[in-house]
Parts: sequence; structure tokens; C-alpha cells
Amino acid sequence: MIEIGVPVRVVALKGGEAFARRMMELGLNVGSELTVRQRQGAALVVSRGEARLALGAGLAHRVWVRPLAS
Repeated sequence: MIEIGVPVRVVALKGGEAFARRMMELGLNVGSELTVRQRQGAALVVSRGEARLALGAGLAHRVWVRPLAS
């Protein structure tokens, strides 16, 4: 689990082809940089540039990320 405000990079999308396609439609590709803006339980609001996306717990657990190197 990543702390709020920490920039991360998407390293994997762990789901089927339809899941990966849907995430790509939302702009969440492997290599995308995101920042967690809000957490409600396991659900998240993330930002990518100026866009903000809400991810339910099920989706959030299938998007694997790593913190960006400082």
C-alpha cells in the first residue's frame, strides 16, 4: 500500500485482457506515473497529470505499482 502523495509508476496490470484494455482506456498503462490522492479503505482516488480517477478496492488491488526513485 502506497502512502497518500507518493508518486508511483505502474509496473503491472494483474487481470485479464478486458481489465487491461479498460485500464488503458482510462490512461493507466504499464509505465504510467500516478499519485494517490485519497484513500477510503482499500479504494483509492489517484491522479495522472490533471486527471483524477477513482478505483474501487477490486481494481486497485490489480494495479501493481512501485514508488518513483527520488
